[in-house]
Amino acid sequence: MPSLWKRITFSAASVLCVGSVVLLVVALSTERWVAGRILCKTGAEIVNASHPELEQFIGDIYFGLFQGGKTKKCGLGNRRSKIYIFPNLVRTLNSGLHMMVILFLLVAVGFALVSLSFCIYNARKVPYQSIKGHKGLYLWNFIAAFFASLGLLCFLAAVKHHSLTERVANHRENLFVLDVLDDSLDWSFWLGVGSIATHFAVCGVVAMSRIKLPKPEIKKPEEPTISSLDLLY
Repeated sequence: MPSLWKRITFSAASVLCVGSVVLLVVALSTERWVAGRILCKTGAEIVNASHPELEQFIGDIYFGLFQGGKTKKCGLGNRRSKIYIFPNLVRTLNSGLHMMVILFLLVAVGFALVSLSFCIYNARKVPYQSIKGHKGLYLWNFIAAFFASLGLLCFLAAVKHHSLTERVANHRENLFVLDVLDDSLDWSFWLGVGSIATHFAVCGVVAMSRIKLPKPEIKKPEEPTISSLDLLY
C-alpha cells in the first residue's frame, strides 16, 4: 500500500489527467478555433464604398474542426449561415492536414486516458515494474503532450500557410467574393494549449510524489526508575 503522501499526489495527478481529457474533448467539439472579420469585396466594389462606408460590408466568421458560422454583409442586410467542414468543405481545404489535426488530438486523448489509469493504479498499489510507476507516467504524459502539440502545429500551418480562413469563408459563394480582413486563434485552440500544460503539471506532481517526508516520531513513555532507596521506603 502506498504512503499517504503518494496517494495524495497521485490522486491530484489523476484529477489533472481528467482535466486534460476534458480540455481536449471540449476543444474538439467546439467551434471557436478561429475567429475573424470578413469584407464583402463584391458588394463594396458595386457601390464604390469609401472607407467609412466599408463598415457596412464587414461581417464576421468563426469555425472549429467540424463546423462554424459566418455573417456576411453585402448590402442586403446581415446574412447568417452555418459552416459544416464535413463532408464537402473539407475537400476544398488541405484535407490531409485537417485530418491529421483531428487524428493527433484523438491520439492525445487516448494517451491522456492511459496516463489517468496509471495514476489511479499508483494511488492504490505500489507497482513492481518501473514502466507502471513514475517512468511510465512520464512517458505517457510526454506522448500525450507531443501529439497534442503536433495537432496544434498542424492547425497553425493550415491557418497561416494554407489560407484556411479564406477558403472556409468563400465556400459555396457563387456571387460574392469575401476577403479576410483579420483572423485570430480563439479560445478553443487555447484549450488545447492548456491541455499540453496540464500534462507537464502532471509530471511535476508525479515528481513530487518521490519526495520522502519525515515520519513523525512517536515518543515512548519513559518507564519509572526504581532505586534502592525507594525500595527501603
